[in-house]
Amino acid sequence: MGLFDKIFSSNSSGDKEESAIVWRALVNEDQLHDIVEASNEKAQAIFKHSTRCGISRMVLSQFEKSFKAETEIDMYMLDLLNHRNISNAIASKFNVHHESPQLLIIKNGEVVRTASHGDINSVDLLAF
Repeated sequence: MGLFDKIFSSNSSGDKEESAIVWRALVNEDQLHDIVEASNEKAQAIFKHSTRCGISRMVLSQFEKSFKAETEIDMYMLDLLNHRNISNAIASKFNVHHESPQLLIIKNGEVVRTASHGDINSVDLLAF
């Protein structure tokens, strides 16, 4: 079982619960260019997650449980502990303050919505 599987599939009862989200791992800065380009066709989302933070884990779990399968947004997961340099590049490229956990919605090359902590679960992804 990989790191992402351990993070995304565990629940309190120990049963494996599948997420409706198809996560794309954000692992190099070059992907930011691809995200910007793809955002001209449809919205892109980046979820910045700290794998050692209980709050980040809780927010991610709630986000996955409330995710609507009909959402047509490409979802990227950034592991902050392994890729802090990418988080810094995101802050610079999109002119956003780093937070964790944090959700960014990118459309037409620009961040059109950002949220962190509990506010992440109030973002209506279907609006994008």
